[in-house]
Amino acid sequence: MQTIFIASKVVISLIFLLYASWSDYKTREVTNKVWIFYAPIALALSLTEFLLYDPSKLTYFGLSVGLTFLIAFLLFYSGGFGGADSKAFMCIALALPFSTEMLFIPILPQGLSPLAQILFPIVIFSNSVLIAAASVGYILLRNIIQRIKEGKEFFEGSLKTESIGKKIIVLITGYRLPISKLKEKWHIYPMEDIETKNNDNPKRKLVIVPREEGRKEIIDRLSEGIETKQINDHIWATPGLPMLIFVTIGLIISILFGDVIWTLISYFLS
Repeated sequence: MQTIFIASKVVISLIFLLYASWSDYKTREVTNKVWIFYAPIALALSLTEFLLYDPSKLTYFGLSVGLTFLIAFLLFYSGGFGGADSKAFMCIALALPFSTEMLFIPILPQGLSPLAQILFPIVIFSNSVLIAAASVGYILLRNIIQRIKEGKEFFEGSLKTESIGKKIIVLITGYRLPISKLKEKWHIYPMEDIETKNNDNPKRKLVIVPREEGRKEIIDRLSEGIETKQINDHIWATPGLPMLIFVTIGLIISILFGDVIWTLISYFLS
């Protein structure tokens, strides 16, 4: 019967996280109603499960939840996480504080790490970060292939004078596309802007922290520069995938494969 509780918490977590990911992707916002419903349901199911079947785990439950809450708070206040990301991990801690091995044994032999057995939300976090890092590799590879095919420099004109740090961030998080596609796809954000000083020729500059605020104005300035043939048609932009998508994928991977980072470490040390 305990597996019914675990299965219920997994299904409920996936339903709430999938909806939150979709909402974050579509509107860049997640209503607090998601967490207001998710958290008490998760807490009630976990407490009932442990009281009925394994009261000795209540102390470890508190430890798992407390540590996850602390990490979520620190990441939020340091700017590493958004509010929805932090709340998602807090809810996950309430629902799935320990490995789901009783329901499903991880496919990877080393997936059931010691950390997963007592601090499962931390494993979900590490897997989420790993997936997010993999997306960076994909974007960089895409840019390199495009560079080889087109034979054009990554950064042209005044963009050449931008710092190496900015260029690296743009290369691993964005790609070039026509301004028309940037206008059509509202969830893609420009990673460059254009400015004119003292009636001089417009100067392009990189924007490494794209925001919803001012997006239309930036696109209007870029469009004007393109129409007057002062800059070319292809603009650096980023899809800006929300972290919640990676969190949801991280949860699925954690259930199916376990602790991926522990598995990789075990493989290289063996």
